[in-house]
Amino acid sequence: MLSLVSDKVEILRAVPLFADLDERSLQAVAVLAHEVAFNAGEVLMLEGEPGDTFEVIVDGTVRIDRGDRAIRSMTAGGFIGEIALLDQRPRTATVTCVTDVRALEIRAHEFERLIDTLPAVHRRIRAAVDRRSRGRDWDSF
Repeated sequence: MLSLVSDKVEILRAVPLFADLDERSLQAVAVLAHEVAFNAGEVLMLEGEPGDTFEVIVDGTVRIDRGDRAIRSMTAGGFIGEIALLDQRPRTATVTCVTDVRALEIRAHEFERLIDTLPAVHRRIRAAVDRRSRGRDWDSF
């Protein structure tokens, strides 16, 4: 269990989205993030439902489906849930745990604070949303 901010900072440092943030910024993100666990087979996000969380995968594998089509799998370091939060629209895909998954979760109100206070993170997330919305970059989904 990642109860210490320092443990979460180490995880976040390995995520490309956060990798080059300074120590203070990483600590700010770590304070907002809560560790959560999901079981294999559990649905994390359901296409068409409202979004209220942003997840950074710490361990495990998820499958991302849009409609009846599998888009890709994602493992540690990947992030999901940002499109619904930034654009305030329903989830654009269903995310299901292939294995047991540990993630760092940032809730909607904390996510807003994150993007308001860390412009570099906001720019990177927005760029990923733009690529994903155009269907060109599912590797960063």
